[in-house]
Amino acid sequence: MAKLIDFNALVVVIARGDSKGVPRKNLMPVGNLPLLGHIVQAAIKASETLPLAVILSTDSEEIRQAAIDAGAWAPFLRPAELAEDDVPSWPVVQHAVEQAESIKRTRYDVIVYLQPTAPLCRPEDIVRCIRTLHENPNAESAVAVTEVETHPFRMKRLLNDGRLINYIDQGFEDMRPRQQLPKVYRRAGSVYVSRRKVVMEGNTLVGDPCIGVVVPPETAIDIDTEIDLELVRLLYERKKSGRGD
Repeated sequence: MAKLIDFNALVVVIARGDSKGVPRKNLMPVGNLPLLGHIVQAAIKASETLPLAVILSTDSEEIRQAAIDAGAWAPFLRPAELAEDDVPSWPVVQHAVEQAESIKRTRYDVIVYLQPTAPLCRPEDIVRCIRTLHENPNAESAVAVTEVETHPFRMKRLLNDGRLINYIDQGFEDMRPRQQLPKVYRRAGSVYVSRRKVVMEGNTLVGDPCIGVVVPPETAIDIDTEIDLELVRLLYERKKSGRGD
């Protein structure tokens, strides 16, 4: 596929050394790579189609080396104040952009934020998100989304007295088959693409308007628990053996 994108894009992957839910999560093996290696290699594969630089931000020398081994550019360690539990992602991405632009002496037009906790993200989904933003000049962002498994019309709340009520009040108990319900999507947690001003001036990773790019649910597993990790390992081995196609 020809490289027809006329802007300069930077892919930022962030990976902290400390993880509460799954200790050393970003270094946990999935197949023959540590977890973070999969998203790094997906980004590098996407760069064969579009001109992308791939930079990793981490506070851990061990993670930094693992990312370099996987092919990432990791020229710095993140400052300690950007590695605290309560620090949101956007200032970390901003710092990575500033470092990359200073080192490369260039200005990136588009920032692509990828999360290592979505290791089954496909290179083609990264490319699709970038192209979607490029093809929609009035949009500020394009984000990977996937259809929800449990529809909001089926969700409930428990009141203090134990009564069960609809989370979304429809005035009736919705027992329609799933196929008759309007489709609802969630962010896949894998790919976020935004114009530079959204990240660097708007202090956010998702601008408005934002275009959704639908990806398969199996590529949108965000690893927060040991169960998530085991599920990803299972799906990875199935795909590797050809049984996941």
